Amino acid sequence: MNLSNLKPGEQGRILKLDSNIGPIRRRLMDMGVIVGEMIKVEKVAPMGDPIEVTIKSYKLSLRKNEAKGIEIEVAS
Repeated sequence: MNLSNLKPGEQGRILKLDSNIGPIRRRLMDMGVIVGEMIKVEKVAPMGDPIEVTIKSYKLSLRKNEAKGIEIEVAS
């Protein structure tokens, strides 16, 4: 499952950052989006793009195509 499939209020643990997301991958890692971190979807824009998430107690907005490149495991 990838981050773009989560609904607002759901959270998961990051399993993998896909190499297909290109140069944004390094920037995401620099901002704390790394394997093993918990990430929570706060809200999704009406058209589905962008997605606002919380990671390490700060908010980050991601484009839907960037969120598709973040593989997660849903937390229960």
